[in-house]
Amino acid sequence: MANEEAGPEAAGPERRDGPDGTRRQLLGLGGGATLLALLGAPSALAAPHRRLAAPATIGRARPPKPLVMLDPGHGGKDPGAIGVSGTYEKHIAEAAASELQTMLMRSGRYRVAMTRGRDIFIPLEDRVAIAEGKQAALFISMHADALHDHGVRGASVYTLSTGASDAQTAALANTENSADRFAGPRFHGTSPDVQRILASLVREETRTGSARMAGNVVRSFRPSGIGLLTNPSRHAAFVVLKAADIPSVLVEMGFMSNRLDEAALRQASHRTVVASAMMRAVDGFFAGGSAYTGLQG
Repeated sequence: MANEEAGPEAAGPERRDGPDGTRRQLLGLGGGATLLALLGAPSALAAPHRRLAAPATIGRARPPKPLVMLDPGHGGKDPGAIGVSGTYEKHIAEAAASELQTMLMRSGRYRVAMTRGRDIFIPLEDRVAIAEGKQAALFISMHADALHDHGVRGASVYTLSTGASDAQTAALANTENSADRFAGPRFHGTSPDVQRILASLVREETRTGSARMAGNVVRSFRPSGIGLLTNPSRHAAFVVLKAADIPSVLVEMGFMSNRLDEAALRQASHRTVVASAMMRAVDGFFAGGSAYTGLQG
């Protein structure tokens, strides 16, 4: 019948509000089937927005800690100076350098390496090569030599130069440089002309850094009660200081030829005082904005 009311299958769509604010519409499909359609609230239907992580920033990684290379003088078949009571310089140098290494490592501010950590002989040129190979930021050679005048005592610090600051320093440099007589023919006598050429290759900034470190050593030793030579910052053509890119100093902690210096250096407590002063000097060097902190590998 044309006027017969339509059954449920012909009924209009039914709309309901969902709990999340969306409008839901039930569409009759016939045969009792329905389709649920979601209407409105487009924001609720959109894919959830994910916050993207910021891209990694290159260049903010912490730079490596500067590497301090400690060089205990002599070693192995080269005893160095022999004190008035028979103490070997090589043993004093190694003991003091080991104490300084412990202090520097404990501070957490530095990496530290030693050219030798036991009683072995290393030629002077090889000591420089070790420091250069490790891209050290600072090179410290530690000694306690002997002089003909047994009355001379006190610490001093030396940097590289083509000529010596005084006759005593020239003699000391000759003694130190002669250590390679133990190395065999390939290290025999380099001419003075070659020595001057090697020294001339040292960069100006390296000389400046070496001089600054030498000044720090002197300033650190004075308040520590460590006796110093007159004019304690000196210079000469020390082979072991010739690294072109590494500020380098040679520290004489005292003289084994002097009975009082030898007795003091035999005492662990005195070597601790020396090492503590040396650490303050190292701290001052890097606190001064050394340009060499970027050289480490």
